Amino acid sequence: MARKYSKAASKKVKKALHERKKGTLRSGKGGKGGKVKSRKQAIAIGLSEARKEGKKVPKKKTSKKKKKGGRKTKKS
Repeated sequence: MARKYSKAASKKVKKALHERKKGTLRSGKGGKGGKVKSRKQAIAIGLSEARKEGKKVPKKKTSKKKKKGGRKTKKS
């Protein structure tokens, strides 16, 4: 079975996690946001950086909109 994430992508995530641990990882464009404290956020930042560089990373999951049921007609 093929890898879902490339080795380069996992390196990016690893680097982001280390930066978070050191306290130097920041969120937002150009790192102008606040300090990242959550592990999940650090992983997300690493993956998005890898995605921007064109590494093999699955697409972001987006919520699917529910289909509206057809208009109900009154039975007489």
